[in-house]
Amino acid sequence: MEIATEGYQELTHKAVFVRFPLKDRKNEYLLVWTTTPWTLTSNTGVAVHPDFIYVKVKNNGAIYYLAKNLLRVLKGKYEILAEMPGKELLNLIYDGPFDYLPAQKGVIHRVIPWEEISESEGTGLVHIAPGCGKEDFALGKEFGLATIAPLDELGYYINGFDWLSDRNVTEVTEPIIEDLQKRGILYNVEDYTHRYPVCWRCDSELIFRLVDEWYIAMDTLRNEIAEVAKKVERWIPEWGLDRELDWLRNMADWCISKKRYWGLALPIWECSCGNFTVIGSRDELKEKAVSGWKEFEGHTPHRPWVDVIKIRCEKCGNLMSRIPDVGNPWLDAGIVPYSTMRPPEDMHNLYNGYPYDKSYWGQWFPADFITECFPGQFRNWFYAILTMSTVLENKPPFKVLLGHALVRDEKGEEMHKSKGNAIWFDDAAEKMGADVMRWMFAKHNPIQNLNFGYGPAEEIKRNLLTLWNVYSFFVTYANIDNFNPVGKKLTKENLTKLDRWILSRTNSLIKKCDQYYNEYDVASAVKEIEYFFDEISNWYLRRNRRRFWKSENDLDKETAYIVLYNCLLNLIKIISPIAPFWAEDMYQNLVKSVDQNAPLSIHLCDFPEVDESMIDLELENEVALVRKIVSMGRSARNKVNIKVRQPLKEILICLPSGEKNLDEPAIHTILEELNVKKAQFVATTDELYTYSLNPKFDRLGPKYGALSRKIGEWIKGLGAEEVRNFVKTGILKNKFDDRLIEITKEDVDIKKQELPNWVIIEEDNILVAINTAITEELEAEGLVRELIHKIQLMRKEADFNLTDRIKIYYQCPDKLKNAINKNLDYLKNETLAIEVIDGEDSGEIKRELEINGILARIALIRTNK
Repeated sequence: MEIATEGYQELTHKAVFVRFPLKDRKNEYLLVWTTTPWTLTSNTGVAVHPDFIYVKVKNNGAIYYLAKNLLRVLKGKYEILAEMPGKELLNLIYDGPFDYLPAQKGVIHRVIPWEEISESEGTGLVHIAPGCGKEDFALGKEFGLATIAPLDELGYYINGFDWLSDRNVTEVTEPIIEDLQKRGILYNVEDYTHRYPVCWRCDSELIFRLVDEWYIAMDTLRNEIAEVAKKVERWIPEWGLDRELDWLRNMADWCISKKRYWGLALPIWECSCGNFTVIGSRDELKEKAVSGWKEFEGHTPHRPWVDVIKIRCEKCGNLMSRIPDVGNPWLDAGIVPYSTMRPPEDMHNLYNGYPYDKSYWGQWFPADFITECFPGQFRNWFYAILTMSTVLENKPPFKVLLGHALVRDEKGEEMHKSKGNAIWFDDAAEKMGADVMRWMFAKHNPIQNLNFGYGPAEEIKRNLLTLWNVYSFFVTYANIDNFNPVGKKLTKENLTKLDRWILSRTNSLIKKCDQYYNEYDVASAVKEIEYFFDEISNWYLRRNRRRFWKSENDLDKETAYIVLYNCLLNLIKIISPIAPFWAEDMYQNLVKSVDQNAPLSIHLCDFPEVDESMIDLELENEVALVRKIVSMGRSARNKVNIKVRQPLKEILICLPSGEKNLDEPAIHTILEELNVKKAQFVATTDELYTYSLNPKFDRLGPKYGALSRKIGEWIKGLGAEEVRNFVKTGILKNKFDDRLIEITKEDVDIKKQELPNWVIIEEDNILVAINTAITEELEAEGLVRELIHKIQLMRKEADFNLTDRIKIYYQCPDKLKNAINKNLDYLKNETLAIEVIDGEDSGEIKRELEINGILARIALIRTNK
């Protein structure tokens, strides 16, 4: 029954109300309702709730029995003749709706009790066909009803069903309704929408078919399995254990057979007398075989070879044959811990493995870790493996279990080939890359469905490219300067503050990721790693570029290389379990290409060890605060559309109470990052706001009546200082007509407005205010910075080398020309220009540019070409 619980859809079917004539009661009928008309051919009983109140009613000249609370299903007027509890209807005999079929010959139809009946739909009388449904079969077995199984393996009616024989069950609903109508027993038809099981692969509707299968009785095992499940060291997520225990409490017997050819041949031999024998080993089978062993020997115990073996029935002496069934795949999956562990040199020697020799097997049991998707595996593999281990060893077969949700498409819908939204692995690996896919899975919270697709993959690529750009930067400049990391050691005395910070962050990352990996919390590790990508790229490297750019190979430059190399090497080792191919590629270039004594692969390296002496949490917190302030400052600029390249005059910073102010180097960093000339720490920024008050008359009216209008006018006329004091104190007092009134903040709307030329951002109890007034001097510097940016783009477009020195020729209006003259040295340093010449030259690249609205002609030529 496992497949029937996998997928349900809201479907609409024809539901029918049918009149079942009562025996020896002329013109009296049980009014029965069903949503599966095809099962009426196999009806052998009707169920009623013994405690519900049923009624005998007269309707349209006939007498019907149905639940009192469902009288609404009747058509037309009716008269209640009597009321009775359902138990008074038990054992009534009636004529079935298809008694003329050969399959129904000799069947006696009667009323039985069932407490699962609902009064929310139908008639309160439920048609029972034990050969067509799980609950029906159980009821039929309990109350001795005849069982009629109407369908073959393909869903066609078998012989014995007259005109229905050889017709598919999906095609007979309308013909059956017409037949019921023709014979006068159809009362009504309605469209009924309900949840109905469908095939998980093709969405075809499923039907229930009665077949003989082999089961393991679980009632004597369920409590033992539950106790073993509780001994598992860790369930991820934690509620996984509760889910498993819930399944164990409510599970039925375990169906272990399948009507298939391929699969694990069940070792059950059956005799025509009804006796059966379960064979426990190859040796036992050889001992009991009376024929067929010679043909079987040398083969695996699968069909057709194992089927040739016959054994003697211990009950009657006749020959026994193996049953044709194969095992349910989960039966096979459940013995994984016992069927696969043998010494590598003796993999094919059955006697060197469990249960004959447990010495090698015992080194590997129980497994440290298993994982599978949890929507179905609590009742499939997890259940199977726990059951087998309980029976064989009475201990858990694994220490840690991680259950994960399912993969959906980008919109969260199930992937199906028929829907056209399936992504094949080969296509994804080719277009996304295997490591991008692995990163996507690793980043995701495993208890939630993963929306997989090319869109999310692009976001992953962008994150990974951040690291790749850092790696590419290092490789580019290390090659230019012939830097060789072999034998180079970090010397703390030579480290800058920024070096100490990134090394602290690297070791904190090692520490956290080691912990997360050990806890199987890969998603949290990825979150930390991606944050570090941003730190090393957009902070450490961006603020350190000039150390790599400078021409002299001094100690400071070498230290920068050693630090960045150390960070990269540790980082690629950290990500290697998640992105193995990418990490390997970088390792071969960073390490193996310069050190032939290094391990052959990054996957043969140890995980990085944390150096606690390198961790400085106070410094990490300081830089985090600086970056927070910088981020808020950029938000302030964006708010008024002022680029960072345009210098501004001043920034005010208000930190939470108790937070000490930053030191000069940190302040210098903020000024540099935000391109602001001056920074000041303040206790409050209230002076940067103006406030206005609007009276709330819906509050003032009930409190002060006729005075409310006067009070409102007074509030509106308050001066700026009075309003500011009210904002601080929250209370205003005044006398009106000898009456003292008191205004609180609940009585007014307070509107807060920044002063002109100030932009204020507040986040996490931190406040940043930037003065946006731009003087002529600031504007001139901003023009030159914008010009530098455009010249750098021209260098890149012309494919100049990073170290190429250039001459700049320019033609522009006086405003830009004056700005260039005022900031000439800065322009030269930033563009590696030897000369900046006012005039025209063809150059190697020539462009007409717009610099903050000013047109300029710029030409560049290399001086070392």
